[in-house]
Amino acid sequence: MANDRMVANPAPLGLAAFGITAFLQSSADANLWHGVAGAEVLGTALFLGGVISILVSVMEFLRGDAIGLTFFGTFGAFWLSSWYYNSEHLQAPGAAGVFCMVFAIAAFVFWMAVMKRSMHHNLFGFLLTLTLILEAFGNWGGGHSGALKTGGWIGILTALVALYMAAKALINEEYGRVLLP
Repeated sequence: MANDRMVANPAPLGLAAFGITAFLQSSADANLWHGVAGAEVLGTALFLGGVISILVSVMEFLRGDAIGLTFFGTFGAFWLSSWYYNSEHLQAPGAAGVFCMVFAIAAFVFWMAVMKRSMHHNLFGFLLTLTLILEAFGNWGGGHSGALKTGGWIGILTALVALYMAAKALINEEYGRVLLP
């Protein structure tokens, strides 16, 4: 509650936005759809992953959740930066590797901060950190396609965990009891 009035939980929206965007990006990196999902990633990264996550960050601020504020703000900026990087075709060698490595460090810090919240938060933090490390290595220098593809597959798992967490929060909150553990 903020100022004695009920404020909706914005985390399910942020987790769904992150999960959908990460699923598209990761499936493209894993070459799951043979290049088909790549074009959809740009618009999704801009609007769902970027703009919606920034709005969720503001809502988390209003609820007083510093971790939610920081996570959704940081990864909203991640998706906006990713959109800009890819839409402008900025292809400096190794730049995507450095970009992913910096966010892997941020993901690790968030993982340490949420480790005590739940098994799902812990799994999400671990998978996100691992995904970004593999994506960084996969994009470093000339690139390492095996690491990029593996990072894509682990990123799909990360996205599915985020989507599960969103569903869990929505469903359990709506029914007022634990239906999804």
